[in-house]
Amino acid sequence: MDALSSFFITLDGYLGSAVYFPWVLLGVGAFFTLYLGFPQIRYFRRAWGVLRGHHSRGDAEGDTSHFQALSTALAGTVGTGNIGGVAFAIYLGGPAALFWMWATAFLGMTTKFVEVTVSHKYRVKDDQGRIAGGPMYFMERGLNMKWLAVFFAAATVLSTFGSGNMPQSNNMASGLEASFGLPTWLTGAVLAGLLALVIIGGIRRIAAVTSRIVPIMGALYAIGAFAVIVSNYQAVGPAFLSVFRDAFTGSAAGGGFLGATFAYAFNRGVNRGLFSNEAGQGSAPIAHAAARADEPVSEGMVSILEPFIDTLVICTLTGLVILSSGVWQEKFETDFQAFDTEFVQGPWSDRDPEHVEALFAHLSGQPPAGDPVVRANGRYRVEDGRLVGAELTVLHNRSVAEDVRFQLDGAAYSGVVQIEDGSLHSPVSMRGRSLLHSVPLTAEAFKRSFLGEFGQYAVTIGLVLFAFSTAIAWSYYGDRAMTYLFGTASVTPYRALYVVGFFLAAVMDTSLVWLLSATSLALMALPNLLGIVLLRRDMKSEIAAYWTHFGR
Repeated sequence: MDALSSFFITLDGYLGSAVYFPWVLLGVGAFFTLYLGFPQIRYFRRAWGVLRGHHSRGDAEGDTSHFQALSTALAGTVGTGNIGGVAFAIYLGGPAALFWMWATAFLGMTTKFVEVTVSHKYRVKDDQGRIAGGPMYFMERGLNMKWLAVFFAAATVLSTFGSGNMPQSNNMASGLEASFGLPTWLTGAVLAGLLALVIIGGIRRIAAVTSRIVPIMGALYAIGAFAVIVSNYQAVGPAFLSVFRDAFTGSAAGGGFLGATFAYAFNRGVNRGLFSNEAGQGSAPIAHAAARADEPVSEGMVSILEPFIDTLVICTLTGLVILSSGVWQEKFETDFQAFDTEFVQGPWSDRDPEHVEALFAHLSGQPPAGDPVVRANGRYRVEDGRLVGAELTVLHNRSVAEDVRFQLDGAAYSGVVQIEDGSLHSPVSMRGRSLLHSVPLTAEAFKRSFLGEFGQYAVTIGLVLFAFSTAIAWSYYGDRAMTYLFGTASVTPYRALYVVGFFLAAVMDTSLVWLLSATSLALMALPNLLGIVLLRRDMKSEIAAYWTHFGR
């Protein structure tokens, strides 16, 4: 597991976490925003009209309505990114990360408009008469770049597991276990069975299910979020201001939070913003390609609404809940996962500014020459669950852990533990107080309202609906990618593997799953962004043709 984690960390360092990636993502969005004259503002009102059935014909070719296509795409984007992803971004980058999620969404509205329009234009029918579309088709048919299309389709198949399948299953299972005590394997088995029943029906059944789930889940989650915001109304203003105040300076350390530089908050905010709304990733165009529309631009307009609903509305609610409640700076009793735990030599404190600076640099992978934070090695004595006779500091979830205990089979452990290069190599578990991230952090925030302990159930129910609908939508993306690569005969084996992966992810390490998702999304985004930039003139001519047909 350590070797696998190291591999993904290294790969992610060249992709989603690389310095260039957020600049490429935002740069493409900014370019098209200027090149097309701010379509996310100019066409915003018309997009709602198209969604309601105006400016289009009902007998146009396609498998779904505009609303069903939007619901399917939203099902793919409104998932754990809105509950766990926002919490993960704030956990890493503080309030500043939320600002860069907003920036990603605003520019992403244009990026989504472009990628959906050109994908709809170059869609085809498969050998069963179903619509097949997405970036792989405009790469082959519009750019004559078959090699890039194959790479994108292969990356899409990988991403269906890394983005749409495994993080969703893992977060649902951990959420239900924390709230209701359900074993993760049981959650995985039941939901995997339900998933199989839905996806076997293809896009029409998927669209029918998602068009019912998405509006309900959005409304329920918003009600719960407003309950927290109203309960903490005095802290909402300062929380909102901190997002803007820290945007270009980074977030200062406080509580157990070790701070975040501008570059770190920027990178993590953009990265999590992409995971949340998927603008530029090339996934949503696959769903929109199935919509009944004669004009590709009309479906592109509908897609403008996705980042707005997903990030500027739902993610903002989650962010304000977390920031106004203050839980992002607090330490909570939690089980330690090996992936997030590190032993370092000497006593370190998150209340000493010099220590905070050194720890942040160490944990961010950019320590100075002669890093003063040194990983521990050796055999150490534990008595009644506590380390004795050793000056060590335990880092967990990017914070200095407190009240650390070692356990074996649920009881306090006494004996010797082996630590190698900062990692525990003994068959014992650990528990203590540290920062939280992802879904557990959001769940704690929802408790800080008049809902009390019931707040976590609102998160859990929202999580299950969000995540399950996302898994459904991403199975369709994989279907279309497999159809492109190997034909329709490959879809059934893919669906079977998808369901198996969904079950297995329920019992996997949470942080490893998030790392896989961050890596896989960049593999889709980079070729997709290249493709739409190369088709910029094609995009402009489509818009001109649309307005020639409809008039302004």
